[in-house]
Parts: sequence; C-alpha cells; structure tokens
Amino acid sequence: MEELIKAIVFPLIDDHEHVRIEKQVEQGCETYLLTVAKQDMGKLIGRHGQVAESVRTVVSAIGSARGIDARFLIRE
Repeated sequence: MEELIKAIVFPLIDDHEHVRIEKQVEQGCETYLLTVAKQDMGKLIGRHGQVAESVRTVVSAIGSARGIDARFLIRE
C-alpha cells in the first residue's frame, strides 16, 4: 500500500526527500499517515480537498478489496 501511495503522490509534489509514510495498525484498521514538505501541502490537498479525497478513496477501495479497513491521513 505504501508503494501505491508513493506512486500517486510523487508526481504531484516537488520535494520527494521529505515524503514519509507511516503505517499504524489498530484493531483491524490500517491507517497510513503521509507527511510532506510544507510547500507541497497545497498541491497534495488540491482545490477544495479533491486530490486528498481521491487518494483516500483509492486507499479505502484497495483496503476493502483486501478485507481490511484502510484509512489515509495527511500530516503537516
């Protein structure tokens, strides 16, 4: 899942060195926390949050296909 998130996010941002993805597992739920450089936050969130919501949808759909509850969060 981390590689999928990177594949989606990397073309959108400029500073690839500051990308961090952390996976947290709690009670059958996998949460992926993405950290990017401050100057890339706007590009990642998109207008009215559309880009971030699209990434959340993809992560959730892949998780559902695997039979798990998967979430995606962006951290500054």
